[in-house]
Amino acid sequence: MESIKKQIPNIITLLNLFSGCIALVFATKSNFELAFYFVCLGIFFDFFDGFFARMFKVSSPLGLQLDSLADMVTSGVVPGFVMFSMLLKSQSEITSCPAFAYLGFVVTLGSCYRLANFNIDTRQTDSFIGLPTPANTLFILSLPLVLQYSDSLIVLEALSNQWVLLAIVLGSAYILNAEIPLFSLKLKKFTVKDNLLQIGFLIVSFLLIFFFQFLGISLLILFYVLLSVINNKIIKKQ
Repeated sequence: MESIKKQIPNIITLLNLFSGCIALVFATKSNFELAFYFVCLGIFFDFFDGFFARMFKVSSPLGLQLDSLADMVTSGVVPGFVMFSMLLKSQSEITSCPAFAYLGFVVTLGSCYRLANFNIDTRQTDSFIGLPTPANTLFILSLPLVLQYSDSLIVLEALSNQWVLLAIVLGSAYILNAEIPLFSLKLKKFTVKDNLLQIGFLIVSFLLIFFFQFLGISLLILFYVLLSVINNKIIKKQ
């Protein structure tokens, strides 16, 4: 029974990897909506593998490595391929250069570096340094859905422009590894006073997604980074 308990977090981690593989298949078929949902499922498993490891007190070096390897697919390869696909579709006949689209995988490289660095960075136990890969993945995976469902001409033109997409790729790789402290949604104490930042963020998150759907997810990640920067400045002043 004890040996089965030790494997439960690892099984959940492998479900994260399996979800990422399915998402990648749908992404290759340009079914970005199902790819998005399977990535969300993978991120769900990614949260609960650590939860059960702590609950059963069975955290292990093997689990840590499995977690990063699974995340490398779900939150590394999948968003990189999505950006590759968007860059490929954004090229006009005049500026057509298929090799240019491969720059989308800079997202994958940035994710890989962050995941490796996260495993050896002892500062990221209660908060994050740089944008977590799951948050970055949700941002990237929401973009083709915004392009598909948005009625805003400005948004559509922006996300169809290869230079805007390239800026997103480079900005994504940077923010993943930037020395910017970002708050965690983990509740340290079960009091409203000690979790005002997290509660406020969750309320705004709900409103953004409710009113803007997929665009709300993109705005939500940007809001998360901005709110963290503002919070850092307030803390420094105090």
